[in-house]
Amino acid sequence: MTVQQKTKKARTDTAEATASAPVNIAVIKYWGKRSEALMLPTNSSLSLTLDQDQLQSKTSVRVIADSESEDARLWLNGKEEKITGRVRNLVATMRKLRADLEAKDSSLPSLANKALHMASINNFPTAAGLASSASGLACLAVAIDAALQLNLPRPQVSALARLGSGSACRSLFGGFVAWDMGSKPDGSDSVARQVASETHWPEMCALILVASATQKEMPSTAGMQTTVETSPLLQHRISAVVPERMQSIEKAIQARDFDSFAEITMRDSNQFHAVCLDTFPPIFYLNHVSHRVISLITKYNEVKSKENGRKYTVAYTFDAGPNAVLYLLKDDVAEVLRLVNAFFPHNVAAGAASDEYYGMAKQFVHAPADKVKAEKDLETEVLKGVKHFEEKGGLKRIIYTTIGDGPRILGTGSNGREVSLFKEDGFPKEL
Repeated sequence: MTVQQKTKKARTDTAEATASAPVNIAVIKYWGKRSEALMLPTNSSLSLTLDQDQLQSKTSVRVIADSESEDARLWLNGKEEKITGRVRNLVATMRKLRADLEAKDSSLPSLANKALHMASINNFPTAAGLASSASGLACLAVAIDAALQLNLPRPQVSALARLGSGSACRSLFGGFVAWDMGSKPDGSDSVARQVASETHWPEMCALILVASATQKEMPSTAGMQTTVETSPLLQHRISAVVPERMQSIEKAIQARDFDSFAEITMRDSNQFHAVCLDTFPPIFYLNHVSHRVISLITKYNEVKSKENGRKYTVAYTFDAGPNAVLYLLKDDVAEVLRLVNAFFPHNVAAGAASDEYYGMAKQFVHAPADKVKAEKDLETEVLKGVKHFEEKGGLKRIIYTTIGDGPRILGTGSNGREVSLFKEDGFPKEL
């Protein structure tokens, strides 16, 4: 065996990578595409990247070195799934980039024409309005880039991730991220960019109130295209509302102006769901729990402003699903969590069930003795305007998290076997 052949074999043996990627939750919503093939949006958007230690997709990609075909297989949360056209397009595009490298350098191992095995898991509900497609496709693009040894710059990987899921391009960066819609037909100027890093506003946190962990009835892709075809309100939003809001919220983020950030965030969430209702036939993503969350936060902000002089203490936003994401500053998390607990009764006992329901939010459940009376008085005042939620179990889970970084490479080749989702035979481990 020649030195060149040995080098090829060594590199081929390490053609596997495992990565993790974060969820991003938009405050200026993307809804609708001007090009389905290139995944180009009808409007710009802006999101916050959440800490992937709480919410993440993890993906392993392995090149099957001894394969004679270009087949690709995908497992999601341990179950093999049919590969969609978008994922197939992403894989084909990245394989073409690898083939171009191999054509220019004959010493490179042959990876472009080999079968790919891809396995992905989420540590949160899939397809329930928690942006699982964004983190999942961002993670897949990062893992393929590493497995095929492309070493692409992060902005290029972001553009490739967009081919799988539009909002995935924002999960390639940490902190506060804009996706500029662009105007060029080829989509070359439709790119994500970091507005501010994850360390820019360290007090910013999120409480996610999971109202449903089941898959939504109307998938986002189908819903947004129906909206584009039938909603006059969407056209007004695209031309007259979003451009100004993008400028205003970027200024609010740079200035750490929570009042402005909160109002823009809630107004945009409201309008997004108004657009869904303006779709014909209408699309319903919010449920009765979602509506009560909005009422509670609205009344809480009103009462709290008399005490702290701020217009808003909490901002709510809802993606294409019933789960509320509450953005707030760290000093306010404990009080808001306990108010939510008082308003939404649950059947969670102490112990493991409590740990699962609250996760990291459990640290805020019990009020210190010196705050009990003040919080009870606040609760009484808030509940003059809204009633307790009647049913137990309206919320399925509460997630507390902060703003986080972008994707991470967890391991490559034989050095990444411990974190890999694959067994030695190239098939997924039992989860």
